[in-house]
Amino acid sequence: MTHQDRTAPLVGVIGLGAMGAPMARHLAASHGRAAVTARRPRDEVMTELLLGSPAAAIDWHDDAASLARECDVVLLMVPDLPQVIELLDGPGGLAAGAADRPRDADPLLVVVGSTCSAPGIQELGQRLEGATGGRVHLVDAPVSGGEDGAIAGTLSIMMGGTEDDCARATRALAPCGTPVRLGPLGAGEVAKACNQLVVSATILALGEATVLAERSGIDLGQMWDLLGHGYASSRLLDTRKDRLVGRDDSPSGAAKYLLKDLGCGLEVAESTATRAALLPALHETFTEIVESGLGDRDMAVTRRFVAER
Repeated sequence: MTHQDRTAPLVGVIGLGAMGAPMARHLAASHGRAAVTARRPRDEVMTELLLGSPAAAIDWHDDAASLARECDVVLLMVPDLPQVIELLDGPGGLAAGAADRPRDADPLLVVVGSTCSAPGIQELGQRLEGATGGRVHLVDAPVSGGEDGAIAGTLSIMMGGTEDDCARATRALAPCGTPVRLGPLGAGEVAKACNQLVVSATILALGEATVLAERSGIDLGQMWDLLGHGYASSRLLDTRKDRLVGRDDSPSGAAKYLLKDLGCGLEVAESTATRAALLPALHETFTEIVESGLGDRDMAVTRRFVAER
């Protein structure tokens, strides 16, 4: 494989969904080349990627091991920790590929962009260190900003890991947004849990307030335009106001993912001996949302949930 710029990191991406695909395009455009693999057929994946960025140099690999042998950094944008572990282990996994790298090469840096358990990612890092003899390093780097942020390259990227590993990850991921090291391995997942606590509380409050206002005869558009200039303003209000007013909870940022992330937050509360007041209530509410069959709807479904409750 030939690098267009030998000083730029070659970044591989696994998990080419709504977030991973535009991130791969940004990486290819900025670094000169990127690499991908997927379970889906090669032609289907590459057609989708190159439609979004026809001039991008994106190379296909048949499995994760091949990606690990060739790349400096591999970004995983998969749903959760079990999928991360599956990609690392086994004969076709990242760890196997890393073992075949030249002995004088830098360790393979695996960047976990998934939102998952902070204690779980810390345990995984310890296991990898021993199992690979230091040939694989881990950084957790969950992101915030949604599909819009991924497309625009403006994601907030919350990193945990050693200073050296996070410096490598920062250089690799800079085309996708703003990467910031927040502490040791697991710190990014803690920050994402905190982010999702605020997001879930805010979208639930927005949904409930919308129902209260509507049933009181208030013009919803006028109200949210007005309140958006005061302390009730937020990025969520900006991006979800039209959906809330128009009763549009068609699938986008699915509510069920907030439930998963709130579960990660409860793990952080337990591990830090924090008697949280809001987290358990939010987890209970979003469990109710999912169990009522609304989990695949956009998070603006909180309006419908409250109205039908």
